[in-house]
Amino acid sequence: MTNALEYNSERSQLIIPEYGRHLQKMVEHTVEIEDDKERNKVARSIIAVMGNMNPHLRDVPDFQHKLWDQLFIISDFKLDVESPFPKPSKEILEERPEPLAYPQNFPKYRFYGNNIKRMIDEAKEYEDGPLKDALVFTIANHMKKSFLNWNRDTVDDTVIFEHLRELSNGELNLKNSDEDLSDSSNLLRGRKKSNKGSSKKSVKKGRKRY
Repeated sequence: MTNALEYNSERSQLIIPEYGRHLQKMVEHTVEIEDDKERNKVARSIIAVMGNMNPHLRDVPDFQHKLWDQLFIISDFKLDVESPFPKPSKEILEERPEPLAYPQNFPKYRFYGNNIKRMIDEAKEYEDGPLKDALVFTIANHMKKSFLNWNRDTVDDTVIFEHLRELSNGELNLKNSDEDLSDSSNLLRGRKKSNKGSSKKSVKKGRKRY
């Protein structure tokens, strides 16, 4: 019995640990099968087992394709079977991915966030009309709220209009508009209520402790 013990240091490295040691041993055994028909039959059985291990992914597009790719990866691309999908390449798998581009930031007006810039770019594509005007004013009000959350308790609308014009490269200009943005007190009302609520909770917690 002592001679039959198998230590992890003596085992082959798990290529996809999520499938476990036993499935990898099944794949390694399949690689050694000499009969083509039997080897293909066992490979399809392993694919069925892999699918049963991930039933929540059955509705995912290309689920079977992913299973076959993983089967070849587990075999270290040594498995020679007929696959319904193109066999993946080891060289492509080992290629270094292209570096991801960092999202564009606007450090001059960081308090607005990147989503504001996306909304502005979207509004620029709208045709002129009531719908575009309503969207632009909604964006401007959101900008004012973000400004007040991070800077001060009041801000002039002309400051927001200038920031909107600058971030839209001059395409969205509300400086000559007769409509005013929401009042600062209305925009800050929700923030003040939340602050009061949090302070009350902290007081209650303090009383319970003592």
